[in-house]
Amino acid sequence: MEQKGVQLSRETFSCSICLDLLKDPVTIPCGHSYCMSCIQTHWDGEDGQNLHSCPQCRHTFIPRPVLVKNTMLAVLVEQLKKTGLGAAAADHCYAGAEDVVCDVCTGRKLKAVQSCLVCLASYCDKHLQPHHESAAFKKHKLVDPSEKLQENVCSRHDEVMKMFCRTDGQCICYLCSVEEHKGHDTVSSAAERTERQKELELSRQKIQQRIKDKQKDVKALQQEAEDISRCADEAAEKNRKILTELIRLLEERRSDVERHLSPLIIILWSVFCSLSV
Repeated sequence: MEQKGVQLSRETFSCSICLDLLKDPVTIPCGHSYCMSCIQTHWDGEDGQNLHSCPQCRHTFIPRPVLVKNTMLAVLVEQLKKTGLGAAAADHCYAGAEDVVCDVCTGRKLKAVQSCLVCLASYCDKHLQPHHESAAFKKHKLVDPSEKLQENVCSRHDEVMKMFCRTDGQCICYLCSVEEHKGHDTVSSAAERTERQKELELSRQKIQQRIKDKQKDVKALQQEAEDISRCADEAAEKNRKILTELIRLLEERRSDVERHLSPLIIILWSVFCSLSV
């Protein structure tokens, strides 16, 4: 329970932009707090000349708010550091060379958990929260993290390709469907994806059935091989018994012959001896 409270403290006093403990903390009008340098850098990078937003709730401000250091937060963060807990960063998974990185993180980037096909950006768990919490992102399409988000944008019209042309077998944007692909068999990408998934599922079921049929054939062949082997063993045993019986009969016949020949040989030997005299 104590460890859980420590983890909560870290998250409470961490900046959602750099994901580290707050440095010179400032609180903007919507109530969210950031490192002064982090929020300044975020606002400097926004396109709107006089329109600035909160990275978490997307609340907008006109004009740019004046940033004043939140002394109470600064004191609390310093106290947290003195406990020795500030040395350890919040328990997050940083991105490796093979991972998709979060496009919002600054400094050492975290691993992205999802990508948005509308924003064409990838987000870590914390920076993805606005997509779950704000109604402004309700219609955004979230997918597994991908480094190839730009492949979902039409190179000609710079629009997200949300349609699929079955005539030409390629993804297209809405403008493509009313221009060079006009009159073609077009559906939404979601509908095509659903159709392809159904086809893949049907193919998977057919393949599984074939595997089951082959397994039955293998079992039948194995049983047949076992039957043949058993028959061969039985035949060999039968032949062995027959051969043994033949050898026994031959031995008996030889003994009978020897028994009957012995007196005759003695008589012939006597006759031979008498003739010699």
